[in-house]
Amino acid sequence: MTTTNIAFLFPGQGSQAVGMGKELAEKYPVAKQTFEEADEALGYKLSQLCFEGPEDQLKLTEITQPAILTASIAAWRVLQEKGARAAFVAGHSLGEYSAQVAAGTLAFADAVRTVRNRGKYMQEAVPVGVGAMAAILGMEFEKVAAVCSDAAQGEVCEPANLNSPEQIVISGHKGAVERAAQLAGERGAKRAVMLPVSAPFHCSLMKPAQDRLAADLQNLTFHPPQVPVICNVDAEAVSDGDRSRDALVRQVTGSVKWAPSVRLLIAKGVETFVEVGPGKVLSGLMRQIDRSKKALSTGDEAALQKTLEGIL
Repeated sequence: MTTTNIAFLFPGQGSQAVGMGKELAEKYPVAKQTFEEADEALGYKLSQLCFEGPEDQLKLTEITQPAILTASIAAWRVLQEKGARAAFVAGHSLGEYSAQVAAGTLAFADAVRTVRNRGKYMQEAVPVGVGAMAAILGMEFEKVAAVCSDAAQGEVCEPANLNSPEQIVISGHKGAVERAAQLAGERGAKRAVMLPVSAPFHCSLMKPAQDRLAADLQNLTFHPPQVPVICNVDAEAVSDGDRSRDALVRQVTGSVKWAPSVRLLIAKGVETFVEVGPGKVLSGLMRQIDRSKKALSTGDEAALQKTLEGIL
């Protein structure tokens, strides 16, 4: 199969699980080496937290983010070694860093340290309990946007993740998000579910984190991506280093336009989507966006083998 119709998709926060990457690290030296590189870049045993937990530590944002990035790049390097190539890459929120590493834009060690800080900055931007996020299921974007605006009442309440036609996540001040969730239910959403998150990601409350991260990213070298990266914040392909950096800065407060990004890839001729990293969150969203496309995953050895059979 030619690479022209394959895209690699990299998962974001929420895909972490104790044991992720362990099987691949035991079987493939290049995966093991990836975890060792991350341990060295961070100065602690991230690999141990990924493989053995404890779960409560793996769930801390500043550990979760480098952990998912590392497990994703480990899986990607195995795919590379086996000769699997993609015409496009994209990543969900945090996953865009994995996509940029895969595209050759950013050095892996730089990305690992940056996302650790990104997690820390996002956590520190809003005191625990002040913000919240909720998933609105079965309601179209215009209606969700109207619900946010009506529920805000002087507080922040914004669409944060346009995940699929079935699922839009909103973010902001706790009271406003709770009001919006109730209002969405009254206005015909199938369900509105408050999410167990530690901070209100992808809304304007994240501005302090965005400013701190911008300074870090400014100090890193960004190369032109070797394959086009579809960035979250615009749902557009970026193919130069400065635009890649700018997109990563703006995505902290901007909404994740995931469904539009996937639709762009489909419009560009992509038929096969490979979720590179832990879990199957993006494969699940794929089914809600376009069931006719092939969605493969790489979370463990069995899934990886099935994916290699499907694309090579």
